[in-house]
Amino acid sequence: MNHFEKNILVTGGAGFIGSHLVRLLVKKYPNYRIINFDKLTYAGNLDNVAEVQAAPNYVFVQGDICDAQTLQNTFRTYEISDVLHLAAESHVDRSIEGPMDFINTNILGTVQLLEAARQFWVGDAAHRFYHVSTDEVYGSLGSTGYFTEHTPYDPRSPYSASKAASDHIVRAYHHTYKLPVVLSNCSNNYGTHQYPEKLIPVVIHKIANNQNIPVYGAGDNIRDWLFVNDHASAIDTIFHKGENGETYNIGGNNEWNNLDLVEKICEVMDKILDRETGTSKKLITFVTDRKGHDKRYAIDASKLKNELGWEPAQKFDENLQDTISWYLKNPK
Repeated sequence: MNHFEKNILVTGGAGFIGSHLVRLLVKKYPNYRIINFDKLTYAGNLDNVAEVQAAPNYVFVQGDICDAQTLQNTFRTYEISDVLHLAAESHVDRSIEGPMDFINTNILGTVQLLEAARQFWVGDAAHRFYHVSTDEVYGSLGSTGYFTEHTPYDPRSPYSASKAASDHIVRAYHHTYKLPVVLSNCSNNYGTHQYPEKLIPVVIHKIANNQNIPVYGAGDNIRDWLFVNDHASAIDTIFHKGENGETYNIGGNNEWNNLDLVEKICEVMDKILDRETGTSKKLITFVTDRKGHDKRYAIDASKLKNELGWEPAQKFDENLQDTISWYLKNPK
């Protein structure tokens, strides 16, 4: 046995949320070896983990979770004790244009990963398979109410349907094979190192370049925004304290409708870029709404707070300012 207390496989560790988690774990737990397993698609970038790449407890493996042989070799080589599964195709617009990548990665890839864990951990409960999912599996809310861990699944896009399927399969492996699993469903993440196809980095990029800012429909769709660093700390908490077989919702307690959020970014960027107040707002352009656009997502994260003692740090203005500054400093 190697000298590490745990050998944790983080899938999708070069992506947005995954890289924040990898950096947190490598720095916080020198007694854990973190194996970053990433296919390096368009959304994965090793620059995201450059600051830990030389750490003695960090390893990178380029691989596809759909490739059973590579997974088995990785489990064997690094004696994987735990899995933090974040690798996923996650952009709704892309799933509408081309659903098959989402079916393959999010469903079939998750099954390959579960199979590798099941075969490698036979009869040994001293492990954990943590599946990171999304609030989008619950469908769409009206103007009131919140998603809880007991909200019935009602996915509306190929992306959310593929995540819902993977959630069900993970739970099935727990019930059928007694695989030690835990799940979390999070709201929209924002922060640094995100591939610029999601709302906040798109808006920042457009304003910085004096281009029209596209806003779907009337801009009245509502999302709960979770700072990615908060998400990584919640995953850390759930991984260490969560109960096998349980699901935990992770939210930011921070609801914004899209238009208000875009206008807020405009105001902050006018200050940062020393432009006259209101300059960036003139770039807002309303475009045809996304097909099947869910109206509102909102998370009730009280289970996570009451049972595991975690809640978000709640510094939206500061976090948004830091996020905007980072994108302006890192245009590439």
